Amino acid sequence: MEISTGKTSRIEVVDSLRGFAIMAILLVHNVDHFFFPEFPTHSPHWLTILDQLSVKIIFTLFSGKTYAIFTMLFGFTFYIQHNNQKKKGKDFGYRFLWRMALLAVFAVLNAAFFPAGDVLMLFVYVSLVLFICRNWPDRAVLVFIIVLLLQPVEWIHFILSRFNPAYQLPDFSAVSLHQQVVENTKNGSFLDFIRVNVTLGQKVSLMWALGSGRFLQAAGLFLLGFYIGRKQFFINTPDNLRFWKRVLIISSVSFILFNIIKKLLLQSDPMAQQTVGLIFDIWYKLALTFVLIASFVLLYEKRFFRKRLSGLRFYGKMSLTNYVSQSIFGALIYFPIGLYLAPYCGRTFSLVIGIAVFSLQMMFSRFWLGKHKQGPLEGIWHKWTWINS
Repeated sequence: MEISTGKTSRIEVVDSLRGFAIMAILLVHNVDHFFFPEFPTHSPHWLTILDQLSVKIIFTLFSGKTYAIFTMLFGFTFYIQHNNQKKKGKDFGYRFLWRMALLAVFAVLNAAFFPAGDVLMLFVYVSLVLFICRNWPDRAVLVFIIVLLLQPVEWIHFILSRFNPAYQLPDFSAVSLHQQVVENTKNGSFLDFIRVNVTLGQKVSLMWALGSGRFLQAAGLFLLGFYIGRKQFFINTPDNLRFWKRVLIISSVSFILFNIIKKLLLQSDPMAQQTVGLIFDIWYKLALTFVLIASFVLLYEKRFFRKRLSGLRFYGKMSLTNYVSQSIFGALIYFPIGLYLAPYCGRTFSLVIGIAVFSLQMMFSRFWLGKHKQGPLEGIWHKWTWINS
């Protein structure tokens, strides 16, 4: 059975799941002021408690998890495109490399308004793994996924530190570099803001990704989405529903287990915390990611859930447009180049702003897709991908 690109329920659930991920990323970024650490210095006690609760709920549920969903679905989309061209006797690989070169342009546009750099540029670099592995057999792809998600680099650091007590982790200076970007955001002109963001800001993002295991995780998730596409797990069949139920059970147990181990590792020496502790933090978040994915897929089969959340498919179909525009909204709302509301918006109020921005984007997505097949940036990306094809 082949995945159809038509309007099947399973393709709908993928679009809705992608929309859910982009929405959650927007809420996380708003609560965190798009990595611009300025908040009110004085708030009523009740509001301080509410702010703490907002941070705990949003970050526990979404931070690092919905990014993983977004990343995995990137690999799934590659499978759809690659498979459609393969059925026509064509190799999508080289066209995909050109497509990633175009994505780099959108990454620069997004980074211009996002002081913490941009995950899209990470996607551009890591996407090479999809090109390399596109014709590998399923078993080889699965083995490579496992190797990548095991975070071998962090294990190597940990093992070396056991043999050499003086061993030091590489310093990528992401924190100090980000502080420079923040200072420029506070004091620089608009042109300085753009220039520093697309240069130093991008460096911050990539250095942080190197130090936090994001490169290998992104590669593993890309291939996992590709593998899920090959195995047709988003097709609506009884076997696949049983598969997602098993995923839900295993990931729930793993989430609890990894969280316990992670907390125990916080009591160990600093090197173990920074290596093995980081690994189990990644695994803990990944397990919760699959709790979210499996729950979403299974609940989407229920009419009441699908009826209330199927509108997210419009938001998901315009994921690139909505992802880039949320950074622009964030800059204009919170930063000195715009309204500069960061010092006046606590976490809870920022969450409300995020919900309002999401609502506006959702209305625009419905309106736009009522008249066009793709979102504005998606249309440009598609047109230039296939130019002179």
